[in-house]
Amino acid sequence: MPRTDDLDDDHALNEVRLRGRLAAAALERELPSGDTVATFRLVVDRPPRKESSARVDTLDCAVFRADVRKRLLRCEAGEMLEVEGALRRRFFRAGGGAASRYEVEVAALRRTSRTGAAVRR
Repeated sequence: MPRTDDLDDDHALNEVRLRGRLAAAALERELPSGDTVATFRLVVDRPPRKESSARVDTLDCAVFRADVRKRLLRCEAGEMLEVEGALRRRFFRAGGGAASRYEVEVAALRRTSRTGAAVRR
């Protein structure tokens, strides 16, 4: 992933870096195309603000790279992860109509803690 300091102001940039808790074990499935994807939700704490009562953001994430999927599938709910990737808009059919959702397509992942119990609040 290119670093932001390597780009001038004329280039578009879609780069996401998040650190948060794995909400539940990742789910792996095969798509109709034959590709395999692992999906998970990352719970990211928000900084405290007076004007908002929301304390966390829960973000949908998808992993297509086999090496990153394998690492993700060894993680347990509650573990702290740091992910890097890009924001994607996914289109699908739901309830007879078209729908869309944003998710983070993860290109890199690392654990920042080994035990889920130690990081829960």
